Amino acid sequence: MNGTTTAVPAAAPQELLSAYDYPTTLTRLVSAFEGAGMTVFARIDHSAGAAAVGLGMPPATVLIYGNPRGGTPAMLAAPALALDLPLRVLVRQDDTGATRVAFHSALELVRSAGLPDQLAAPLLKAETLIAATVKP
Repeated sequence: MNGTTTAVPAAAPQELLSAYDYPTTLTRLVSAFEGAGMTVFARIDHSAGAAAVGLGMPPATVLIYGNPRGGTPAMLAAPALALDLPLRVLVRQDDTGATRVAFHSALELVRSAGLPDQLAAPLLKAETLIAATVKP
């Protein structure tokens, strides 16, 4: 490789406590994303994967979602952002049975790529949507 690359430490994810149980939270998020014109590109069911190899794990699903109108400008400016876009949200049940929702800040992703904050604006709408969706 020609040149040096400086690793940027990943920021801690933001985590919210959902007012709803795990399946309801997952359903509400998918509906909210789709209702806002976003696509849910994939669901990764980590607990099903664990069960498939004989391991136990509380319910945990990652949704990969987004809209090319929001992410493409940032990826054009910093192609390596394609490693983090589309956006992801983790919905999991903790040890107490509560449902938690975690995601990385779009603003931190854009800043870590050395881009101006305004490129995060379209992506930040999803964070507001997530917060509103897990409230009662």
